[in-house]
Amino acid sequence: MIIELDMNSSIPIYVQLRNQIVMGIGHGELKPGESLPTVRQLAEDAGVNTMTVNKTYQILKAEGYIQTDRRQGAMVACNITMNKEFREKLESELELLSAEASINGMDKSEFMKMCESIYSTMNPQPLQA
Repeated sequence: MIIELDMNSSIPIYVQLRNQIVMGIGHGELKPGESLPTVRQLAEDAGVNTMTVNKTYQILKAEGYIQTDRRQGAMVACNITMNKEFREKLESELELLSAEASINGMDKSEFMKMCESIYSTMNPQPLQA
C-alpha cells in the first residue's frame, strides 16, 4: 500500500494517515492479521515524525482497526465488528454528507448511485465470530 499525504492540506497528517490505512483495509489491500510497518519505518517512508505515526496507530487501535503486540508490532485486526459508537459516527457523517449533497443540488438517486459505486469498490472481509 502506498501512502500519499498532502502536507498542504488542512486535514492533520495523522488523520490523513489514519484514513489511508482504513481505506487500505476497506479495499482489501491490507488483510486481517497482516503486519503494518513499524512506527519508525512508516514515519521514514511517509516523511513524517514518529510521534505522528504513533498517534495514528493509537487511534486505529482505539477504533478497533488494528491490534498491537510488543513482540509482533501493529497488525490489522482480525475481528473488526460494528459497534454502537461506530454506527452513531457513521449516521452522523452520512447525515452531513447527505445535507451537503442536497444543498449542492444532487438528487437522492444520484447520491445513492455514488454511494453504491464507491461501496462496490470495497473488499469487505467476512465478520469473525
